[in-house]
Amino acid sequence: MTRERAAGEPDDHQDIREAVRRLCDGYPGTYWREKDAVDAYPSEFVAELTQAGLLAALIPEEFGGSGLPLSAGCAILEEIQRSGGNGGACHAQMYTMGTILRHGTDEQKQTYLPAIASGDLRLQAFGVTEPTSGTDTTALRTTARRDGDRYIVNGQKVWTSRAEHSDLMLLLARTTPKEETQKKTEGLSVFLIDMREVAGKGLTIRPLPAMVNHAATEVFFDDMAIPASSLIGEEGKGFRYILSGMNAERILIAAECIGDARFFIDRATDYANERTVFNRAIGENQGIQFPIALAYAHTQAAALMVADAAHRYEAGEQPGAQANMAKMLAADASWEAAEMCIQTHGGFGFAREYDIERKWRETRLYRTAPISTNLILAFLAEHVLGLPRSY
Repeated sequence: MTRERAAGEPDDHQDIREAVRRLCDGYPGTYWREKDAVDAYPSEFVAELTQAGLLAALIPEEFGGSGLPLSAGCAILEEIQRSGGNGGACHAQMYTMGTILRHGTDEQKQTYLPAIASGDLRLQAFGVTEPTSGTDTTALRTTARRDGDRYIVNGQKVWTSRAEHSDLMLLLARTTPKEETQKKTEGLSVFLIDMREVAGKGLTIRPLPAMVNHAATEVFFDDMAIPASSLIGEEGKGFRYILSGMNAERILIAAECIGDARFFIDRATDYANERTVFNRAIGENQGIQFPIALAYAHTQAAALMVADAAHRYEAGEQPGAQANMAKMLAADASWEAAEMCIQTHGGFGFAREYDIERKWRETRLYRTAPISTNLILAFLAEHVLGLPRSY
């Protein structure tokens, strides 16, 4: 049921928000349940988002996009989540393309960005995490060895979402052995891989079934040859390039969490007003209404942190602390709202037709990925508060 929005909710980018809501109206819960049941990719939804120009919102106009600020991307993803959809099917394109935009050559930008904006090419795969290194990115083992006018790539990535549904992959690999660098963050390089050219030629992609339908995969590189022109920026500077994009990633995903939280609050409020037990609406009981109100308050507070992080990013800052806090607080708020919503619905919260259990599974992911709460706390302790390094 569509509800009037409560006071204090976002009024930024209203035209974009309304366009996203209209588009999402064509993809109700039945659509997402059908995709979730068979781990299918929502190709129709992603195609319509692309045609509407929404996935190209952050690409500059000179490359065929809308040239909108990060807060517009936040509005798009938040509204997708609030509608009951799953922006995880396509959100990576909004932050991975920034690496090309900021660090790519003019030729790379002209070759790829207009095609990404039009939908002729998909950049949805981001190859960073490995089985042995996890979030210790500097310990990754995938290597790219220069061999004349090409690089030879060997290694493995895991939890690489959407690799089966993407034409391009942004890949982080080690080009200089760790023992030959002065700092462990040195010697890593970023490559833009055209997976259509190397599929079956050193590149193997295997689905990785998981609790949520994010099209997760394992990716294997066995003497995979790629052109030297695949390198983004300078060799050995890749960690810095990836790090600069992670602030945008965290802020955009935080906005998704806000959307999830508002989905749960909307559903719980509607149900509490409509559901009658013992001849009265269950929402009359403080045991029902107080958790809803508390989830709303925490969501509003987290949303302010997300907005602050986005505005700092748009102002040209490197808001690492704000981006990380936004992601953590928004993920916590969405999880609190999810738990509250299931409790409000009772047994019906576990019925698939209500979409609560699906969204509950989806929003739980963001307390762990793309960075865990513990690592965010460690970052704040060391880099903001000046406490000793804990790991």
